[in-house]
Amino acid sequence: MSSVHVIVVDKRSDFRWPDPGARVVTAEEYVSERADARSRQRKVINLCRSYDYLSMGYYCSLLAEARGDRVTPSVETILELQQKAPDSPKLAGLGRLIAGLDEVPRSVNALRFHVFFGHIEDPDLAELARRSFELFRCPLLEIALERLEGSSGWKIAELVPLDPRDVDPARDAVFLQALERFTRRAWRPALVQNAPRMDLAILHDPKDPLPPSSAATLQNFIRVGRSMEIAVELIERKDFSRLTQFDALLIRETTAVDHHTFKFAKRAAAEGMPVLDDPQSILRCTNKAYLAELLQGSGVATPRTRLVSRRTLAKLEDVMAYPVVLKVPDGSFSRNVKKAESWKQFQQIALAMFKESEIILAQEFMYTDFDWRVGILAGEPLFVARYFMTRDHWQILKHGADGQHEEGRVEAVAIEDTPAEVLDAAVRSARLVGDGFYGVDLKQNASGVYVIEINDNPNVDAGMEDAVLGDALYRKLLGHLLRQFEAPHAAAQAITLAAASDRVLRKTGTD
Repeated sequence: MSSVHVIVVDKRSDFRWPDPGARVVTAEEYVSERADARSRQRKVINLCRSYDYLSMGYYCSLLAEARGDRVTPSVETILELQQKAPDSPKLAGLGRLIAGLDEVPRSVNALRFHVFFGHIEDPDLAELARRSFELFRCPLLEIALERLEGSSGWKIAELVPLDPRDVDPARDAVFLQALERFTRRAWRPALVQNAPRMDLAILHDPKDPLPPSSAATLQNFIRVGRSMEIAVELIERKDFSRLTQFDALLIRETTAVDHHTFKFAKRAAAEGMPVLDDPQSILRCTNKAYLAELLQGSGVATPRTRLVSRRTLAKLEDVMAYPVVLKVPDGSFSRNVKKAESWKQFQQIALAMFKESEIILAQEFMYTDFDWRVGILAGEPLFVARYFMTRDHWQILKHGADGQHEEGRVEAVAIEDTPAEVLDAAVRSARLVGDGFYGVDLKQNASGVYVIEINDNPNVDAGMEDAVLGDALYRKLLGHLLRQFEAPHAAAQAITLAAASDRVLRKTGTD
């Protein structure tokens, strides 16, 4: 079941535009509806005339949050806008985005702009409008500007919530376009279509030279999603303000904690949206120091690993056997992974790495012709592949000084053809991190199976990881998100049905 968009207004006449599907309700109707009438998650757009404390508009957002609906604006946003602090850090940040006003006569000291869901027609003010909605999440907003004294510059004086009556009829098309972009639904009766079961956003970077999924693979997600009644849309970093339009998020971009991917994951999780990768998995998997401690402390076999700081570096001269692999904890795709053949080389590499991180990893070198990669979803194996080392190199990826890279061959393997000890080690280690989607890298030699690392954003590429399962791999990933999205609503519906049945039984017994 797809989430439903509901617009709440004080009076039906406040919303003068078409209302296909009876998606506009009054505040009185919304506040007074019975719990057993609600069986689907809703995205509520609160367009009441006032958001004042304890007003009907305030209560609509408050009750929406209590009911598990995703509401815009939230109570937190309402309270923030009521503070009207002109010197707040958020307003100061927005002020730096003011542009395109150089031609305004010096006699004009104040200006006001109306922004609909972060959208405005003026391209010079588009970034300011987008960012204002990203920060304050108020559907209809008036941005008041004041000229800085003795300057040609401007500052934001205040942000004022608006209601539908404030929309100039001349800008109806702009309003409807912004509403349709936000809801991803048509608000014109002739264009109404059956709603999908789920709206999924896939975050990607089309300019990434080493993406976890190629453009062709992303099209596979879209195609398979369509067959599952899931609407899939590719989004990028610039679409952060649109994230809550969707029901779930799949990140197909290399993740990092100090990166917009982590920001997207945190926002999705805070909104109650199913997300792969979840923030906790990103936090844990993107730091090899954390993983080394987690795996060793849990008895998982790994190459011998030491955490090294500037202070402890000198103590390792006669401790490590060579060659030794040195790693910056938050590297990815074999970046910041070096091999030292001697103590002298160890010191040189370590000192260079200390410029990026206070702690680095020194790990026992294990050469194998290939690494096992086991994809784990919700604690169970999803796919298996062999990643072969690049030609005349000791890694599966070889980075050149010119920025180019060379990749080793990838060979998909059926789960049933994978050694049991490899699967067991992968599953045990992934479950230590969480119940998301992981790629566990392992080495196997005569002495056993060793976990190298756990990736929170494993590669899924057409003709590689999906070579055995084909479309079934995409269906399992998408189905996982769909079940997470539908589960709370199915549970709520079951409780409602049980309560109704109980009432019928009690009434029957009385009769």
